[in-house]
Amino acid sequence: MKLNLGCGHNKIAGYINVDLSPACAPDVVCDLESLPWPWQDDSVDAVLFNHSLEHLGGSPRLFLGLIQELYRICKHNAKVEINVPHPRHETFLNDPTHVRIITPELLGLFSRENNDLWQRARVANTPLAHYLNVDFVLTKTDKILDEPYATRYANGLLTDQDLDSMCRELNNIIVEYRIVMVARKVG
Repeated sequence: MKLNLGCGHNKIAGYINVDLSPACAPDVVCDLESLPWPWQDDSVDAVLFNHSLEHLGGSPRLFLGLIQELYRICKHNAKVEINVPHPRHETFLNDPTHVRIITPELLGLFSRENNDLWQRARVANTPLAHYLNVDFVLTKTDKILDEPYATRYANGLLTDQDLDSMCRELNNIIVEYRIVMVARKVG
């Protein structure tokens, strides 16, 4: 089973398209902030959050509960694709329904391997993967650049270092993150 969670009007063939709004005519009307979700443990092969996860989990407790639910329904090696606006882009900043910043660094908190590394190094990061009994491994992160930066980068006029520096100081450099993570369930 594959789920397109928070599909809005962007339904995808081959997925169960899920949204809160009946006006979107999803396959399943579901409030994803109402836990537990209606899917069985270990029943999902793939999940897509296409510009929807940033609309969920306004409180830390609710967001962490969403991560636990996501893990509960995922099979071992289930692929989770997350496309979200970059938090320093006007597409994120100008939408009052965005309640949660999603970054690769945030999602990295739900990796047991990362948690173990941080504990051995005595880093202060909260070992959320262990606290929540989840394990997601980030396998891919793409940064989609806004113009004119995408063209400048493609033409070799900007380096990765240039972009990193600019992103720390300026808005509207990166439009969105496209992140893929995999649920790990061993034993």
